[in-house]
Amino acid sequence: MALWSYPPRPKMLAVSVCFFVAGASLFAAGVNLSFANIGPQQDRAKARSKFIKDRLKKLVDDD
Repeated sequence: MALWSYPPRPKMLAVSVCFFVAGASLFAAGVNLSFANIGPQQDRAKARSKFIKDRLKKLVDDD
């Protein structure tokens, strides 16, 4: 709990609550977008990893 040298006025308290709600909603939107886009990102990473493994196997087997 924060310690104030004076109690906050109702308007200051309302502004603080509005900023907190706005920040929390932006954070929630970011989390939602992150989870919505994680599937395609994982697929690209797996495909890239498979391509590199196949390429390295091809280079090693050519000898």
